[in-house]
Amino acid sequence: MSSAIDTLLSYLRVPVLASSGLAAVLSGLLYFKQNEIIYPRNIPPGSRTEVPKPPQFGISDFEELMIPTPDGESLSAFFIRPSNKQLAINTTILMFHGNAGNIGYRLPIAKVLEQDMGCNVLMLQYRGYGLSTGTPNEKGLMIDAQTGIDYIRKRAELSGTKIVLYGQSLGGAVSIGLAAKNQKQGDIAGMILENTFLSIRKLIPSAFPPARYLAPLCHQIWPSEDTLPLINSIPILFLSGLKDEIVP
Repeated sequence: MSSAIDTLLSYLRVPVLASSGLAAVLSGLLYFKQNEIIYPRNIPPGSRTEVPKPPQFGISDFEELMIPTPDGESLSAFFIRPSNKQLAINTTILMFHGNAGNIGYRLPIAKVLEQDMGCNVLMLQYRGYGLSTGTPNEKGLMIDAQTGIDYIRKRAELSGTKIVLYGQSLGGAVSIGLAAKNQKQGDIAGMILENTFLSIRKLIPSAFPPARYLAPLCHQIWPSEDTLPLINSIPILFLSGLKDEIVP
């Protein structure tokens, strides 16, 4: 009888050990490989080398830039001027893209902003995305964002311009962090947040359901929920798609 019980217990240990092993693997992947998951800069294939250009979308008045960061990276960017000079206003939109693809995929939006609204548009590409150098992470992307707004402030052509931050998804978190740090400068006239999230840890249950219990291991935080209340002098427009399958 004792032998039978021992045999049964040994069989019961197998699924327990397998489950523990799977949990350990998932924990390791989430902790050590989370940058690859959160910043899928190679999706879709070719995103690091094939960046659509403004002329492909009927945008003619633009510059391709490589902007240096204080920590030695080079950020690819498009600076776009309004095509309708009669409609042009002294406002520059600093665009921050989502976590996949590159700035070229967002050019149709930039065209609306410059053509229909008369704004200058600076489309900044994070480190490790498209033709930019480096590897993305939370600290690095915030350096990139500050580099972008400093570029606008230093460019003589844009002297006195009103700055509007426009962030999509991950770019919304970037915008929130940048606005909180720079609001006292007085030149940020507004912020547009499109389908952004409260924090990466709170996003995990909907974006990666199997890893919901491992969210505390996430070291890429993006604490927008805590940072947003600190912004008290900048008007904010929230845009949200009810059919968004990733950001609830």
